[in-house]
Amino acid sequence: MAISYNRLWKTLIDKGMNKTELRKKARLSSSTMAKMTNGEAVTLTTIERICEILDCQIEDVVEIKKEG
Repeated sequence: MAISYNRLWKTLIDKGMNKTELRKKARLSSSTMAKMTNGEAVTLTTIERICEILDCQIEDVVEIKKEG
């Protein structure tokens, strides 16, 4: 299984926000943003903060994809 944040990047575009703005508003570290950019796991607390900032649901941020 692989984590995909493609929905997050689309939601950012829809909300007119860029990654830097999200990072600052959600108080995310640069390393957390790098993890998401590389499709790595982040904490559910991080996802929750992102959903609060973007006023969206978890499915608008992350997706689990089957590999292969």
